[in-house]
Amino acid sequence: MFPLRGDIVDLERSNGKTEVIVTEGVNTVSYTLDEGLIEFGTAIDDGDYYRATAFLETLEMSAETEAMWKTLSRLSLEGRQLHIAERCFAALGDVSKARFLNETNKIADQVSKEYGGDGTEHYQVKARLAMLDKNYKLAEMHYMEQNAIDEAMEMYQELHMWDDCIAIAEAKGHPELDNLRRSYYQWLMETSQDEKAGEVKEGEGDHLGAVNLYLKAGLPAKAARLVIGRDELVSNGDVVNRIASALIKGEFYERAGDLFEKIRNHQRALDCFRKGNAFRKAVELARVAFPGDVVKLEEAWGDYLVQQKQMDAAINHYIEAGCSSKAIGARQWKKAVHILELQEDRAGGKYYLRIAQHYASVQEYEVAERLFVKGDHIKDAIDMYTGAGRWEQAHKLAAKCMSQEDVSALYVSKAQELEKEGKLKEAERLFATVDEADLAITMYKKNKMYDDMIRLVAKHHKDLLTETHLHLAKELEGESRFQEAEYHYMEGQDWKAAVNMYRNNTMWEEAYRVAKSHGGASAHKQVAYLWAKSLGGEAAVKLLNKFGLLETAIDFAADNCAFDFAFELARLSAKNKIPDIHLKSAMFLEDEGKFAEAEAEFLKAGKPKEAVLMYFHNQDWSSAERVAEAHDPDSVPEVLLGQAKFCFDQRDFQKAEAFLLRAQRPELAVKYYKDAEMWSDAIRICKEYVPNKLGALQDEYEKETAKKGTRGVEGIVEQAREWEQSGEYARAVECYLKVKDTSNTALLEKCWMKAADLAIKFLTQERAAEVVHTVGPRLVQLRKNSAAAELYINLDLIKEAIDAFIQGEEWNKAKRVAKELDPRFEEYVDQRYKEHLKNQGKVDSLVGVDVMAALDMYAERGQWDKCIETAAKQNFKVLHKYIALYATHLIKEAESEKVLGLYVNHGVPANPQNFNIYKRVFLDLLNLPGRGGAEAYRMWADLRDVLLLLCENLVKTRQPAGGCMLLVAHRPPARLLDTIAAKLSISLLRHTELIPADKAFYEAGLAAKEVGWENMAFIFLNRFLDLCDGIEEGNLDALDHTDFQDTDIPFEVPLPAKQHVTEDKREEIRDWVLTVSMDQRVEQVLPKDERDTYEGSLLALSTGVRSLPCVITGYPVLRNKIEFKRPGKAANKDDWNKFLMATKTTHSPECQDVLKFVSQWCGGLPTTGFSFH
Repeated sequence: MFPLRGDIVDLERSNGKTEVIVTEGVNTVSYTLDEGLIEFGTAIDDGDYYRATAFLETLEMSAETEAMWKTLSRLSLEGRQLHIAERCFAALGDVSKARFLNETNKIADQVSKEYGGDGTEHYQVKARLAMLDKNYKLAEMHYMEQNAIDEAMEMYQELHMWDDCIAIAEAKGHPELDNLRRSYYQWLMETSQDEKAGEVKEGEGDHLGAVNLYLKAGLPAKAARLVIGRDELVSNGDVVNRIASALIKGEFYERAGDLFEKIRNHQRALDCFRKGNAFRKAVELARVAFPGDVVKLEEAWGDYLVQQKQMDAAINHYIEAGCSSKAIGARQWKKAVHILELQEDRAGGKYYLRIAQHYASVQEYEVAERLFVKGDHIKDAIDMYTGAGRWEQAHKLAAKCMSQEDVSALYVSKAQELEKEGKLKEAERLFATVDEADLAITMYKKNKMYDDMIRLVAKHHKDLLTETHLHLAKELEGESRFQEAEYHYMEGQDWKAAVNMYRNNTMWEEAYRVAKSHGGASAHKQVAYLWAKSLGGEAAVKLLNKFGLLETAIDFAADNCAFDFAFELARLSAKNKIPDIHLKSAMFLEDEGKFAEAEAEFLKAGKPKEAVLMYFHNQDWSSAERVAEAHDPDSVPEVLLGQAKFCFDQRDFQKAEAFLLRAQRPELAVKYYKDAEMWSDAIRICKEYVPNKLGALQDEYEKETAKKGTRGVEGIVEQAREWEQSGEYARAVECYLKVKDTSNTALLEKCWMKAADLAIKFLTQERAAEVVHTVGPRLVQLRKNSAAAELYINLDLIKEAIDAFIQGEEWNKAKRVAKELDPRFEEYVDQRYKEHLKNQGKVDSLVGVDVMAALDMYAERGQWDKCIETAAKQNFKVLHKYIALYATHLIKEAESEKVLGLYVNHGVPANPQNFNIYKRVFLDLLNLPGRGGAEAYRMWADLRDVLLLLCENLVKTRQPAGGCMLLVAHRPPARLLDTIAAKLSISLLRHTELIPADKAFYEAGLAAKEVGWENMAFIFLNRFLDLCDGIEEGNLDALDHTDFQDTDIPFEVPLPAKQHVTEDKREEIRDWVLTVSMDQRVEQVLPKDERDTYEGSLLALSTGVRSLPCVITGYPVLRNKIEFKRPGKAANKDDWNKFLMATKTTHSPECQDVLKFVSQWCGGLPTTGFSFH
């Protein structure tokens, strides 16, 4: 049998053979299968063991057949086809199994015959099959399941398995148990199985009999084990002595020691333990019985372990015994080092030396070095490294204990010794260790070991490597060691030197090889050329033909002026190259200035034209003309042209013209004259010899003159005049228009005006208009606006004329032209003038033209003072339009005070579109910080007066006049007395829909606190703190309105956008409120008056009657009052008298101003009172 390789692709069967088709790579192979194996395998797979048996019986016995019989026997046993299994074992020659199966088959057949069914299911058959499989417990199970105890016992007896047989008898209480035991014991004795008999006795409890049998069997250790475990036997001295003697005789010393220790004979036990090398038990016994022997035992134990090569274990016992020298001598080096490191004894140096020497011997140099150093044997460490050739480590160590000079001297001397011994590599290492690479280089050079020398130079002097290669190459060249020299020349990148070396030594083949390998594409050709040149004649031709370089060599020779060699090669092998050589020779002679010889060579080369050109380039015109006429007539015109060009350059125009005419090239004469700006001569020649080009030349002349400077302009003007005189007005106009000399504006104006005049007079209307439209902008550009306008007027181009005046800012002329010639354009002029003033920023001038536009420009530019001043000169409506615009601007800039000043100075119109401005200014001023003191009086007075004026204007225009803002604005200036100030602040609380609520309650609380009204102060300031918390939280929903029930102080007020009181002041108020609250010295109730209503409320709780507010304090006016002429205005008499008294005593202008305001507001003062003048 052998394995198949490749992939199976097909299976074929024919003529009783089976073939398998296999692809192996690119090949297809067929293999014939073994039909016998196929037949057997098929029968096995089908479970047809009879067919398999029949097949095997036809085969001769062989290894393969035997394997198939074994397979069939196993499978038939598993399938309980016992007859086939019997046949298989018979065929295999296993007679015992065949016989056993034969008996088993008889039993099965008998059972089948008697009872029917499958006989193999009978318990005896199953038990025998289990026995055949050596599974005796399974066989026993089958017997016991059928209660066939005797058969099971008989099976074990036949197998001499007495223990299992007796176990069954004991388990089942068999009556023959004692007989079985006796029979078993008798059998053991008959077969001299004393040990087993002793075990039987031991099991029966006959320990003395068991001991005797163990001793008889030569098993004293087993007997000792039994005795040691039984106290009754220990006391039997005779037995113990017999066992001890047998143990000692058999050298079972450890077991004997156990026995002696059991009978407390410690000395003999210790001796036996020592003899038996049972040191553990000996030490344990000594610790109890002989403590003084413990150390000796530990040492002896260590010695024994050393003999047993158990060094690790031995060291521990030596340490226990205190034998450090033995521990170290146990050759467990790592532990020895550890022991030394634990010792404090200075005598460990000798041990360090010994251990270090060991590590040095096993080449563990680093460990050895450390130990040498610890043992103060540094010199030995250095010797170790030098002996091992580890010079770097030796140098590193030596540097620690020697000076640098001594180390270098030592290494250099050692290296020189090694050099003498021929150990150059080792010497090099020493030199390198002490940084003496140059000495190593010199050593290798002296010994002519150039490779090593180069290696060191490359390592230590890389910049000198090329130079070293070249130096060595020259030395080797001097020694005629050419190949080595060549190598170094190549390494030195000087291949040319290698080629020259071989050339100098006539080694042309080598020179050619080097040049071809290293010299690039043409180097080898040069070497071949030099080689051939050195040979000369036919040999040179053959050599060059060999390399295929003949023509190349000829060209090279000619190119390098070796004309003799070139002619020689050409005459011998390439006569066709001779003219080329003559040509190159002629060119060489020309470069050398030998023109006559060069002429001869050019003629020999058949190149007369080249000779002509040679003389041409050298301006030897006579020789050039001579050669041309003799040898190349076609070149004569070219020579003449050259002479003509030369003469023109020399400004010898007459000769030049003659030469060109001889050469029949008059057009060139025209060109040269034209290039020289000799237009008259050019035109003359053109008119005489090439008249057909005269017109073009004249046009070109005109264009050229137009491009020139002053002279060119004058030419144009002159030309224009000629056209004008000849009646060619159109061409004259074109010429005049071409004049564009910006340096002479007078000339420009004159020419352009002339062009326009001619166009108007002599050209068509359309053309005249075109010319005027061209000239007009040009004149405007020259700032000749009047001239341009006159031209436009001549052609009735009124708008263009006006635009011309406008561009010149001649507005009066533009206005007059529009008025006199075409009034439709008057408005156009005015509009342009306004735009001009706007663009120029001349607003003051614009005022006289368009005041509204001027005002808008002032506003756009932010010139508000000028704007308001100008607007004030107009009507009231215009003024307040721009005041409103200015006010809006100031409000955006947060300048509401300035807005107030505007309206103070210019009045307050009752325009509904202004109401938002008034309201915004009012609110902004209320929210201004720091406006509660006397210094802010003027602002409040102005606001009050403005609002009063507004109310009066509203009344005049019959519009509703709400006085709420006026009431609020009137209050602050009246803060003159403490009590009046407090009442005034408290009365303002009913207007918190306008005044920021936190500010109003803060000021009211402080005012009440100042006059000692702590109840109201506490309530108002507490409300202030609640409002502050609401502002921080973003809503006022959490406010408690209990304290303000039945008052006219509003509950729903706008949420202030920000805090109006600083954090420090808020904290002061918070501390005061907390203190008052803790002291409980105030009653949290607002005071009431005779109406049983909060004293500051205008609305009576019980009657619902609304009282008038006092014009001084804002408190309700009750019984004791003073009425004014204007209905609805009244004051509390006491407060009015206090105010009048303060005004009288202080003579305050502010008080007098307030009194004046009250008079205006209330329609005059009451008759009773004071008068102040």
